[in-house]
Amino acid sequence: MNAHTETCLLTQAQLLDLSFMEHRAHLLAIAAFLDRLERAKGAGDAVEDFRLGALRGALHELVSPQPGRVMRAQMRLSDQDLTLLDLRDSQSAHGAPQRSEGPHSLDSEAEQ
Repeated sequence: MNAHTETCLLTQAQLLDLSFMEHRAHLLAIAAFLDRLERAKGAGDAVEDFRLGALRGALHELVSPQPGRVMRAQMRLSDQDLTLLDLRDSQSAHGAPQRSEGPHSLDSEAEQ
């Protein structure tokens, strides 16, 4: 049994009544973004982009029947590599791990 079962004070019907339209809009916004990206100039340029790969991985986690979707999705969008860089790469965040290979990446965990 999931440790967080029945920790929400609302019933599932109440939660759907309260939040469905908000999340429907978020989902459609993501779908529109992906469609716009596909139609953008330079189609195919972003196929290997680390942000798009992380976003697709996070979306995959959302449709999983297993609990803990938010943690897994966030981990897909977070840099798990704790090794130090030789040089600082950037001052700003990218919203997705640029270093896909490393001892703590999700890909390396899947291989183990």
